[in-house]
Amino acid sequence: MPGTPEPTRRLFFALWPDAAVRQSLATVSKQHLHRVKRVPPANLHLTLAFPGSVTQPVQQCLEAGAGRMVAPPFDLLIDHAGYWPRPRITWIGPTRIPAGLWSLVTALRQVLEACGLVPESRPFQPHITLARKTNPGTGAVEFEPIHWSIGNFCLVESVTDPAGAKYFPLRFWKLEG
Repeated sequence: MPGTPEPTRRLFFALWPDAAVRQSLATVSKQHLHRVKRVPPANLHLTLAFPGSVTQPVQQCLEAGAGRMVAPPFDLLIDHAGYWPRPRITWIGPTRIPAGLWSLVTALRQVLEACGLVPESRPFQPHITLARKTNPGTGAVEFEPIHWSIGNFCLVESVTDPAGAKYFPLRFWKLEG
């Protein structure tokens, strides 16, 4: 039908925790965040790049570009909690960003540009959102550091329904190099 917009999917690239890391992240959230809207354990992740709502050809371009990337595996130490007042988010993340994470994010931003998208203009700040609509002080979370060995990354679809957002990993790529 003329004028009908092409369907889109809301996508992002992420580090997707394995079961043990996911459990550790969920435990920090459950132990320290009460009477707030916690992110469901199944949705916990670390966003690397956010293409947003894209058409099928753009998704194919993103997948092809991600498949050509060469980036080494690395270890991530989640050891810091924070709070952002504007979106009212409590999060945890690394104090030190390993070189492997920087190279992965840089390569993904280049993939977005090659596919005709504009990468995020804000500086990259790796984090895992634990809760939304929180108040100042909820970011004062102390926890045992979480060691996360990163061996892959993925493309994830975000689907919103009346119950909230659900995230579905579509494809994984192994880090090697």
